[in-house]
Amino acid sequence: MSTSFTVLGAGTWGSVMAAHLHDAGHRVTLWHFLEDEAKTFERTRRHPFLEGFTLPEGLAVTADLPKAIAAGEIVMVALPSQVVRQVMEQLAPIIGEREVANLSKGIEQGSLKRMSEVIMEVAGVPSGRVASVYGPSHAEEVLQKIPTTLVAASENMDYARKLQKYLSTERLRVYTNPDIIGVELGGSVKNVIAIAAGICIGIGFGDNTMAALVTRGLAEITRLGLALGADRQTFAGLSGIGDLVVTAFSRHSRNRRLGVELGEGRKFKEIMADMGMVAEGVFTAQSVSDLARKLQVDMPICHQVHAVLFQDKDPHRAITDLMTRGLRDETIT
Repeated sequence: MSTSFTVLGAGTWGSVMAAHLHDAGHRVTLWHFLEDEAKTFERTRRHPFLEGFTLPEGLAVTADLPKAIAAGEIVMVALPSQVVRQVMEQLAPIIGEREVANLSKGIEQGSLKRMSEVIMEVAGVPSGRVASVYGPSHAEEVLQKIPTTLVAASENMDYARKLQKYLSTERLRVYTNPDIIGVELGGSVKNVIAIAAGICIGIGFGDNTMAALVTRGLAEITRLGLALGADRQTFAGLSGIGDLVVTAFSRHSRNRRLGVELGEGRKFKEIMADMGMVAEGVFTAQSVSDLARKLQVDMPICHQVHAVLFQDKDPHRAITDLMTRGLRDETIT
């Protein structure tokens, strides 16, 4: 069972997923927004941020968006979250009846919308033709064909199951879930908790702290999800605890690495200038803090991460403030 995919975004995840789809027998076109870099990538077949990665022969790379869209039946969005709206505006006149598989994780600043909401609003794609594919999946490990599991979430379970069949191989297994709200929130807010996890590592805290942080971080994600209509069970799944664990504990996580350097005493602006790649948790921290206040959801860890990033709060002070909050029962809601 094969089809044609257009993958928007030639970052690490977009490029590895494009290669995975090609190896699974699909026809794939990879779109990169910079023409010179697209030409270089197509010629050399090598990615600047993925050591040992070679783009398969037969997988096309282009910076021509109309050409890229015309080549695919399914459009896979693997862009930084804060540019999804901009690209969807270009996509709206040419998307036609195509289906969209979203890989971008984040909550848009200002509108506070999830990525599927931005895609539906701007590109005019109905909810039945939109899915989000999330889960614990570092590109570096998918590239090495290390067994990985994802979840395809859509209101239209027929479409989710179709993606499941298209994406699944002996090394990548896909589940389905109708709760696209919960899947997207779990896969997005975990980046903020991962920054907090990195801060704890950078300061020098141990297993006790990390276990508490992940547990209470999941409680915050769940509270926000329930306020937005998500299913509680989703957060016990791949895009909930699964995505949170892999991002909080893995050396591959850019968000965790950012937190580690903050915990070691480096300043946020200095770290960002050196990173070279987007740490999605930075943008999501702002959006989640705004969303939590709007919905009156208690998210103290996320608020402290926001304060460290944008208010120059000392990470040690942030930890102390979390630990000395008013005592309470252990509840999710």
